[in-house]
Amino acid sequence: MTEKTCCFTGHRPDKLPWGEDESDPRCLRLKRSLAQAVEDAYVSGVRHFICGMARGIDLYCAEAVLALREAETAVLLECARPCETQADSWPEAERARYQSILEQCNLETLVQHSYDRFCMIRRNRYMVDRSGLLIAVYNGVPKGGTFQTLAYAMKRGLTIHTIDLEDFCQ
Repeated sequence: MTEKTCCFTGHRPDKLPWGEDESDPRCLRLKRSLAQAVEDAYVSGVRHFICGMARGIDLYCAEAVLALREAETAVLLECARPCETQADSWPEAERARYQSILEQCNLETLVQHSYDRFCMIRRNRYMVDRSGLLIAVYNGVPKGGTFQTLAYAMKRGLTIHTIDLEDFCQ
């Protein structure tokens, strides 16, 4: 089933050129690109999408999957949470967005109950281990969770669709 499953990786708002301003034209272009990548994955046979539910790119991806599911009912969104407290310290609006996505997903997976410094890595590996495709929004910096997830996906032999964040910096 991994060939019919896609997961995502990407940066949080602090590493995005527009930060938290999702009305920025660059962000809107990126969201259109993500929606197209999700649709292309669907056309290629992917039906199961796994999102790690972090702020920024993960939530954009989850929303793109939910939008596709409105037209294609065979689409399944799985939300893979690294721990129960993932969103507890987020701003209220982001917690509400997170909760709304969880309420709309088909499957919620809690990777572990309590936070520890490795829970995000375990979540990322959970997603990659169950997928045949990774859609990554990446800034090219060889450090951090997005880089580590990309490296692990390459090691596991996933097909990788990389969206270069630098293309959305202007």
